[in-house]
Amino acid sequence: MKMQHEKRKTDPNQPELKDWLISLNRTAKVVKGGRRFGFSALVVVGDSNGRVGFGLGKAKEVPESIAKGIEAAKKGITTLPLSGVTLPNEVKGRYGASRVILKPAAPGTGVVAGGATRKVLDLAGVRDVIGKSLGSSNPHNVVRATFDAFRVLREAEVSRGLRAKLMAENAAAAKAATA
Repeated sequence: MKMQHEKRKTDPNQPELKDWLISLNRTAKVVKGGRRFGFSALVVVGDSNGRVGFGLGKAKEVPESIAKGIEAAKKGITTLPLSGVTLPNEVKGRYGASRVILKPAAPGTGVVAGGATRKVLDLAGVRDVIGKSLGSSNPHNVVRATFDAFRVLREAEVSRGLRAKLMAENAAAAKAATA
């Protein structure tokens, strides 16, 4: 009897996603016969080219919880408007008691960020950035705060256009005040 393996169809234009386990928690439920353990895994996936997502998987076994986390992360992938290998503008994100500040950096700076934020930025393909995590260092909240900061990112041209418009309005207001 010959076994046939089903090949996954892969799109050659779609880059391969890498995954990274951010945190793994073990929970225990006490029952009559002893303790029943469960696991939850926080996983981030990305293609190092501006696409990144995170997911939480829960199961009775570690590999199963990680697999569920990867699948959840793939469903929630977002595309970042990168400016080369850095961010187009400074952004702040917040989730719960965690706050994250991300600033674009000069070429060659590298990823100056710690913990969960660093892993998210690496998988997103951001190579030059300065990040600071404030408040709670809970990895779940830090990852969500980082993605909240990503939500505020704009294309570089949009940022320049808004800045030019604001400067023109300020110049017009100053001219009207002196007249």
